[in-house]
Amino acid sequence: MSDMGTPLAVAVMTAGPRRRIHRAWAVAAVTFLVLLTSAAFRSSLGVLLVPIESDFGWTRTQTSAAVSLNLLVYGVAAPFAAALLERIGVRRTAVGALLLIATGCLATTVMTAPWQLWVLWGLVVGTATGSVALVFGAIVADRWFVARRGLVVGILGAAWATGQLIFLPLLAAAVDAWGWRAASLAIALTCVALLPLVAAVLRDKPEDVGLSPYGAAAAPADQPAADSVPASAVAAVAHAVAVLREVFWTKPFLLLAGTFFVCGWTTNGIISSHFVPAAHDHGMGATTAAGLLAVVGVFDIVGTIGSGWLTDRMDPRKLLAVYYGLRGMALLAVPALLGPNVQPSLLVVVALFGLDWVATVPPTVALSRSAFGPERGGIIFGWVFAAHMIGAALAAAVSGALRATAGSYTSAWLIAGALAITAAGCSLLLPRPMPAAQPA
Repeated sequence: MSDMGTPLAVAVMTAGPRRRIHRAWAVAAVTFLVLLTSAAFRSSLGVLLVPIESDFGWTRTQTSAAVSLNLLVYGVAAPFAAALLERIGVRRTAVGALLLIATGCLATTVMTAPWQLWVLWGLVVGTATGSVALVFGAIVADRWFVARRGLVVGILGAAWATGQLIFLPLLAAAVDAWGWRAASLAIALTCVALLPLVAAVLRDKPEDVGLSPYGAAAAPADQPAADSVPASAVAAVAHAVAVLREVFWTKPFLLLAGTFFVCGWTTNGIISSHFVPAAHDHGMGATTAAGLLAVVGVFDIVGTIGSGWLTDRMDPRKLLAVYYGLRGMALLAVPALLGPNVQPSLLVVVALFGLDWVATVPPTVALSRSAFGPERGGIIFGWVFAAHMIGAALAAAVSGALRATAGSYTSAWLIAGALAITAAGCSLLLPRPMPAAQPA
C-alpha cells in the first residue's frame, strides 16, 4: 500500500518553499488509505461471485442481486453520510465505517443463505463503504485545502478507483489459493489494522488543531458556522432531504446527477461488476481479467490526478465532455475485442478506461461547489454521487439480465457506450462555473 502514497508525497514536495509540511497532507494521506481500502473491499464481491456460486449452488441472479443492492445502498448512503459528518465528525465516521466493513466481511464466512449475502454485502458493507467514499474525500479536501483543492480531489478520487481495481487480482489470487472465506477474513483484518492510524491522524477541521486550511492565511469565511451543525442525527438526515427537495428540479442538479448516473452505469455498474464474468464467457481466465482491471487502476492514478490538476485551470464542463466521449467509444469497442487472449487493441482500450475512469470526479465536484456554494456543495455532491451509484446498481442488474436472456453481454456494452456519448453532450449544457482563484 505504501506505493499508493506516492502522488501525495510528490504534492507535498511541490507544495511550497521550504516550509514545515502542513498537517493537511497527513490528513489527505490517511484519507487516501481509507478510500483505497474501502473501495477495494466494496468491489471485491466481483471476484467472489463465482466461488460463492460454486460453493453454495446459488444462481447468478441471486448473487447479482447482492451486487445491485450493495451499489444502491453505497450510493444512497453518501448524502446522509455527508450530513451526518457534520454531526459526528470525520474521524468517527471513518472508524465506524471500518468496523462495519470488518463485521460484514467476517459474518459472510458463516452465511448459509442468499438473503444473508444481500444483508451483509448489500446493506452492511454497502452502508459502511458509502460513508467513506468519494463524498467523504471531497469534504475532507474542502475543509483542509484552499490551494490545490482540485488536485487533492483528484488524488483521493484515484484512491477510490485504484483500490477497487488494483486489489482485485490480489483478491482473486487469494481466492484461488485459499478460498473466498480466507479473502473475506483478510479484508476484515486489514480494516482493523487501519483503525489506530485513522484515530491518530484524522481530525474534523484544521481549526481543531489550531491551523488554517492549506493555502489560506486564515480560516476561510465560507466554512459552515457552528450553529449550522445539525443538532442530532435525525436533524442531519432531515437537512440532507431538505437540500435535495430545494435543488432537485434545478437545471444544474439534473444535469450533474444525470451525467454522474451515466458515470456509475459505465464504470461500477458494468466494468467492475461484469467485466470479469464477460471475459470468462470469452474463454479468458478470471485472474487475467482481474489483471486487466488492475491495469485500469494503474492508468487511473495518472488520469484522475491529471484531471484534478486540469480542473484547477480549465472549464470543467469541457473536461467532462471529453471524458464521457472517450469512454463511450471505448465501451462500444469492447464486444469486438474480448477473447481468450489479451490483444494489444484490448490493452489500449483498457488503458483508455483507466485514464478516464474517475477523471469525471474533480470536474463534477468543482461544478457542484460552483453551482450551489460551499455550504451545500458537500451534501449536493452526495446526492449526485447517489445518482452515480443508482446508475451503477441498475447497470449491474440490467447487464446481468441481458446476459441471462441473450447469452452474451454485447447489448449491455452497446447500451453503456451510447449512454456515455449522450452524457458527453449533456455536460456542455451545464452552467458555466464561476471563476476561481488560480493555485499558487
